[in-house]
Amino acid sequence: MCWLKGRTLSREFDIRPGVAGDASAISALILSLQPYLTIEADGSGAEEFLVSLSSDIIRRNLKDEAYRYQLAFDGGVLAGVAAVRDNTHLFSLYVGSPWHGQGVGRRLWEVVRDDALARGNPGSFTVNSSTFAEGMYRHLGFAATGPVAEMHGIRFIPMRLEL
Repeated sequence: MCWLKGRTLSREFDIRPGVAGDASAISALILSLQPYLTIEADGSGAEEFLVSLSSDIIRRNLKDEAYRYQLAFDGGVLAGVAAVRDNTHLFSLYVGSPWHGQGVGRRLWEVVRDDALARGNPGSFTVNSSTFAEGMYRHLGFAATGPVAEMHGIRFIPMRLEL
């Protein structure tokens, strides 16, 4: 059992840093969430954004020292991914649909946050939240810094967290 802020998770999730060989699995997980991420359910208008989620782009990011990825596994299955860019921007935080509401996102956030703080982040983080994930980010302590924006077929809310 894994304890998470007063909740008992039904299973333990293994968390480890992402490596280039994980790019295809990460891409597949994130793209499975596409209807939650794009304005149009079929992804039309968001082609540029969707290309940024390809395994080639993610593999490049995994090799770039500006990005730090952490992956959560349920058994051998990728359940979630989080990444911080430039030690300050929560670039990715995605949890596969079967694991929504089980604390995977919070746990991944804690791991990437703590890593960034250990690497010198002074306690300030930004994220561009999908409208679907806004409640989760507010629960983690982020606050909106501007209105809902639309660009490249996605709708997002710029947010910041000051520890």
